[in-house]
Amino acid sequence: MKILEIKNVHKIYNSSEVQVHAVNGVNLDFEKGEFSAIVGPSGSGKTTLLNMIGGLDSPTEGEIRVDQTNLAGLKSSRLIDFRMRHIGFVFQSYNLIPVLTAKENVEFIMNLQKWNKRERDKRTYELLEAVGLKDRAHSRPSKLSGGQQQRIAVARALASKPKFVLADEPTANLDTKSSENLLNIMEELNREEGITFIFSTHDQRVMKKARRVITLEDGRVISDEWKKKNGSS
Repeated sequence: MKILEIKNVHKIYNSSEVQVHAVNGVNLDFEKGEFSAIVGPSGSGKTTLLNMIGGLDSPTEGEIRVDQTNLAGLKSSRLIDFRMRHIGFVFQSYNLIPVLTAKENVEFIMNLQKWNKRERDKRTYELLEAVGLKDRAHSRPSKLSGGQQQRIAVARALASKPKFVLADEPTANLDTKSSENLLNIMEELNREEGITFIFSTHDQRVMKKARRVITLEDGRVISDEWKKKNGSS
């Protein structure tokens, strides 16, 4: 089932009378349950593309449709609400709220969406258990390691059952063991919950785990490869 369509998307930045084509005519579709990576050298346009997919930036030209809704056609207030309900984010720098506990960070979006307390608590503790941090539910970010903070960020991204999760260099600040642990958790959650993960990354470990690798160069897709994983396509 197709959940995300990118149609002839361009992003042009104007700087000192010079036009920079950060993204140049990208066409991509994503289906439910994908575990995909967008890769390429610095300046290839992968973070710009990810930001447009997430509605954090808008294309100069083209359409980005999530379940047939064109993000570029939404007014600011509707876009914020749509993003909150349909798109999860995992950032390189964790972006946890320092004054909130792990549990409060995970349930933050559900609070904004006005979930009732029983359902909110149930979902929060399920996710904390899934990322192996149920015992740290009442710890604040400053008391957690970088790997633990990023696992809380993944749980938060999944909390409201989004259409897909965008992960921008999620392993960049983690050591090898923490990276492997995080990727294994995300892969398991992808299988169990059927939520699409789309990564922007330089990390070979992410590329190895991904079942689809999309390579950008100078803002264009130069390859889009599906890999066999565990004996299946």
